[in-house]
Amino acid sequence: MTQASIISAGDGKIVSARGSVMAFKAVAEHTGGDFSLMERTVPPHGRRPPPHRHVNCSEAFWVLDGTITFVLDGVPQRGRRDDFLLVPRGAGHTFGNDGDQPARLLVLHAPAMDGYFAELDALWSRPDPPQPEEERVLMARYGMEPA
Repeated sequence: MTQASIISAGDGKIVSARGSVMAFKAVAEHTGGDFSLMERTVPPHGRRPPPHRHVNCSEAFWVLDGTITFVLDGVPQRGRRDDFLLVPRGAGHTFGNDGDQPARLLVLHAPAMDGYFAELDALWSRPDPPQPEEERVLMARYGMEPA
């Protein structure tokens, strides 16, 4: 357990993938695996996560800045500053920033998923982007299925 402290915007355990930068405020190591929490900066017109569903995790999004297009079970929805979206376990979803400015989200996974994002960061840190199949294999290891 670490000493409690305030973590400022943009700070935390930093990982990146698909052009997004994720600053983890809470990770499994500190929450006993109960949840992870990240501040995610999503670039304009960037690559979206493949549509997927979590079989062992719930996910929640709070839009901090900008506009995010969420697709939940095939239905597009626009989230703007201070909007909240709960993605129940098993619901198919993806999201992206269709705007011209970066957007920021607070993203909660329960139980924690920071291990997945650390491995995703490693895939995307290579000289060439990973093949879609590599991402699908990683996602499957962490309880995500194609939606």
